Amino acid sequence: MELRLLRLPLVRFFETSFGRVHDRFFVLVTVEGDGATGVGECVADSNPFYSQETTRTAWHIITEFIAPTVLGRDFSHPRDLYPALGIIRGHNMAKAAVEMAFWDMFARSESQPLCRVLGGSDALIRTGIASGVSIGIQNSLEELAERVAVELEAGYRRIKIKVKPGWDIAAVETVRARFGRVPLMVDANAAYRLDEAPALAALDRFELMMIEQPLDYDDLRDHVRLQQQIRTPICLDESLHTVKIAEEAIETGACRIINIKPGRVGGHRESIRMHDMAASRGIPVWHGGMLESGIGRAHNIHLSTLPNFTLPGDVAASRRYYAPDLIDPEIEVRGDGTIAVPTGPGIGVTIVQDRIEAATEERVELRPTH
Repeated sequence: MELRLLRLPLVRFFETSFGRVHDRFFVLVTVEGDGATGVGECVADSNPFYSQETTRTAWHIITEFIAPTVLGRDFSHPRDLYPALGIIRGHNMAKAAVEMAFWDMFARSESQPLCRVLGGSDALIRTGIASGVSIGIQNSLEELAERVAVELEAGYRRIKIKVKPGWDIAAVETVRARFGRVPLMVDANAAYRLDEAPALAALDRFELMMIEQPLDYDDLRDHVRLQQQIRTPICLDESLHTVKIAEEAIETGACRIINIKPGRVGGHRESIRMHDMAASRGIPVWHGGMLESGIGRAHNIHLSTLPNFTLPGDVAASRRYYAPDLIDPEIEVRGDGTIAVPTGPGIGVTIVQDRIEAATEERVELRPTH
């Protein structure tokens, strides 16, 4: 197993209720076994704002606990890896980076695209996945409108804008006034409190697809209460880091839509389980994004071919974030707002090693100790 700490500058700053970022640090995991190689990208950020995990905690957990647990062991299928890590509590992003690299390696060894190994829908594999775009908080409402215009021109099928108290109603009103009934959702990243329900209810008149994670990241009860006070469907993200919690959220009425991010839940295996659980209850899911490079983005594309990913996800074109990306050709959104599913073995993209080397700030190689 090889770990690299990479730094990539963003094409344009990205701002959420957590703050503004200009570049992205992440851990890239490469695994080798039985003549095959696989890669996975850890989506933990430098700061513990979205999650308790960071790039540094992930590096520590992988090197000190995950690698010694899995290296040198035989696994007949990548779905067996996550249970083997059950002794380690939490740290889903660290687990996911390694687990997803195993899935890529397995698919390559089978000479299959990852989507086939994951159980993707033939229709979505053939036609491609629908792509939406996430737009961060801007310097002005006019700048926000300009960004939306650019993304709609690029073909994206759904617009998501980040909101927080003071940047919500006027922002949504601006988009609706300028662009009419474009499919639109908002993402609060846990920026509100339950006593601010009237402000969130004021968004009902804009007929949004959903409001994503309005309240605290570890709160289900207040989301139940909020959903009873607003018409707009609540979608949960940060709150749902296990399948069990997602099931509780659905059963209690805390949400009507689920965002699935493999890093948040521990990898592809748990993402599939959450997808299947939601499908059995008639709850639609969509794939979130974490400013991944083309490597993580390719993993997301393959997972998004599962049949209950019925809403456009945040899997956007490489050029929105990185120039150049770490892969070639880079991921592109077609004129009809879809992204083609790579057809080669594994994640099916070509990694440009020179770009990896240029972005590398630290590197370590790990081998079995027994």
